[in-house]
Amino acid sequence: MKYFDIFINGYKGYANYLWNDIINPSWNSYFYWLILVSLFFFLLEIIIPWRKKQPIQRKDFWMDGFYMFFNFFLFSLIIYNAASDVVVNFFNDGVKSLFGFDLQSMNPLNSFPYWSVLLIGFIVRDFIQWWIHRLLHKSERLWEFHKVHHSVEEMGFAAHLRFHWMENVVYRTLEYIPLAMLGIGLYDFFVIHIFTLAWGHFNHSNLSVDGKVTGGILGVLVGIILSNGLLEISIFEHYSLTGKILVFASTTVLGVFALGPIMKKLFNSPEMHIWHHSYHLPKERHTGVNFGLTLAIWDYLFGTAYIPNDGRDIQLGFPGVEEFPKEFINQNLHGLK
Repeated sequence: MKYFDIFINGYKGYANYLWNDIINPSWNSYFYWLILVSLFFFLLEIIIPWRKKQPIQRKDFWMDGFYMFFNFFLFSLIIYNAASDVVVNFFNDGVKSLFGFDLQSMNPLNSFPYWSVLLIGFIVRDFIQWWIHRLLHKSERLWEFHKVHHSVEEMGFAAHLRFHWMENVVYRTLEYIPLAMLGIGLYDFFVIHIFTLAWGHFNHSNLSVDGKVTGGILGVLVGIILSNGLLEISIFEHYSLTGKILVFASTTVLGVFALGPIMKKLFNSPEMHIWHHSYHLPKERHTGVNFGLTLAIWDYLFGTAYIPNDGRDIQLGFPGVEEFPKEFINQNLHGLK
């Protein structure tokens, strides 16, 4: 009965959380962060589009919009959150009985400064997701699910969250154990997730910006965090207003001139990710290229980076995408047979 109660309480808990998230907006609200980040990139696509001839309401724009909310919220409400609560508790109970320690109370990063917890959690999670992404392309079984994401034929920010619900299961299952063992908490995960959400939208957007721009934006974010003492680094906690402004300005300048030239080697970008969605891939790379979700360094380290030209107008999809289901329901039934 224990796991059945956990399953039922998982439904109730997530339903209450989602409802409160909607009716009580706050800085910790996933729902409104998704809307704000999406509107930001939608406006940029209107103002400075990379593919100027692509319609603002591109092919499947509204379906991709529904995918965003489905994969971010509704799928969790329907099944995933309750089922994952059962699996997590079952796994923790198994580890405790076999090895004598509790993963939920274990936190090896407890003595680390908060900024390092976020940085380690982000890098570890992104590395794990890079390998999972490769697996989705390498495994013929999992590729059938991943085809939903690659059925995008006109790229835009909302394509980021067009993926088969089974991918939620695969990613969350395989990333849970290492993150739990690191002791990454819910709020840590929230901060990491919002950053990767924004970068994932950027990678899929109809934009092309210089590395100095993205480096400057990253510098601005770091400056805001440091100048407000949000990373618990004591040297910044007692700065005057002038000192905080200098910190903010310094990180912005460093972002533009120090990170700018290497941003597209460190982080994924629309110019890089467009090739991941290319219809035509070299025969020797038929299982895919550019698997990075947020960071690009893994592709350069493991030899999967591929940017032969700017890729602005290349054909997207995969051989056979013409016959692939076009409707939401049929896409999400694909791969189950």
